[in-house]
Amino acid sequence: MNEIIDALNKFRDEREWSQFHNPKDLSVALSIEAGELLEAFLWKQPEDADPDKIKEELADVFSFAFLLADACQLDVKDIVL
Repeated sequence: MNEIIDALNKFRDEREWSQFHNPKDLSVALSIEAGELLEAFLWKQPEDADPDKIKEELADVFSFAFLLADACQLDVKDIVL
C-alpha cells in the first residue's frame, strides 16, 4: 500500500496538484470516477463491458481512494480489514 500511495503522491507533487487534494475535492473526484466506472457498463450486459475501460476507471477509483485515505491520515489496511 505504501508503495502505491508514495507513487501517487509523487505523481501529484510533480504536477503541483496537492493544493487540490483536500478530502472534500478527493471525495468529489472519487465519486466522479466511480460514475465513469459505471458508465463502462451502461446499456450492456456485464460481460460486454470493455475490460480496458474497466481497468482504466477502476485505477482512477483506487487512486483517489488511496489519496483520500492518505489525506485523512487513515491506514488503508486497517480500515479495510
